[in-house]
Amino acid sequence: MRKEYDFSHAKRGAVLPVPSGKTRITIRLDDDVIAWFHAQVNAAGGGNYQTLINRALRQLVDAPSEPIERTLRRVVREELRSFSSRRRRASVARG
Repeated sequence: MRKEYDFSHAKRGAVLPVPSGKTRITIRLDDDVIAWFHAQVNAAGGGNYQTLINRALRQLVDAPSEPIERTLRRVVREELRSFSSRRRRASVARG
């Protein structure tokens, strides 16, 4: 290593320029969320977990959103169906 380095022609900022259409941000995510994305990338044999997070967010943004009332009605119907089938099985088992 040299005793001194010449930084007179150095440039400040990111080493790699941010591609057009992208913005560099700082975001705080839960550790388990990051771990899940890392695991997905590792299971796929490599890649970039940040790209995977971006894809997941893109799917959410591009997906047509369902009105909250319709969502609630769908969930209630599914739960009632599930409850009814469990109740029927329990009554058959009792005899």
